[in-house]
Amino acid sequence: MGVRILVVCTGNSCRSQMVEAFLKSFDPTLEVFSAGIAPERELTPLTIEVMREVGIDVTQNSPKSVEFFVNQDFDYVITLSDRANKELPVFYGLIKSRWHLLFDDPAEAVGSYEQRREVYRRVRDEIRFGFESFYRTQILGEQACGCLP
Repeated sequence: MGVRILVVCTGNSCRSQMVEAFLKSFDPTLEVFSAGIAPERELTPLTIEVMREVGIDVTQNSPKSVEFFVNQDFDYVITLSDRANKELPVFYGLIKSRWHLLFDDPAEAVGSYEQRREVYRRVRDEIRFGFESFYRTQILGEQACGCLP
């Protein structure tokens, strides 16, 4: 069995879906799941759009409740919002490592369509950069160099 990762945010319609998709794109042997404390009904259209811009299709993904995963074992459980961090339920499975990495919620962006899309792009790029580093240091065991890409 490969490394199992659960990524949790509030609605599971933006950030955690992006993380799941990026981690799977870095290494298809990872078992990556995403969930929300209060899952939305579907991914936001801007999530789908900005992920498509970087060549990742998330149209088959759907929001899920974190409650579905509480009896499973994970190497990492990572929360991406303060709400998820505070309201994460008790897990009955083994959790080897618990992380909290805070990212802005693009679903809360205001303004014109283009302004909101820019927020989604910024958060997407921050997530990609942050989780590339996470993947290299935590999964592959590489030393962090502190240098820019």
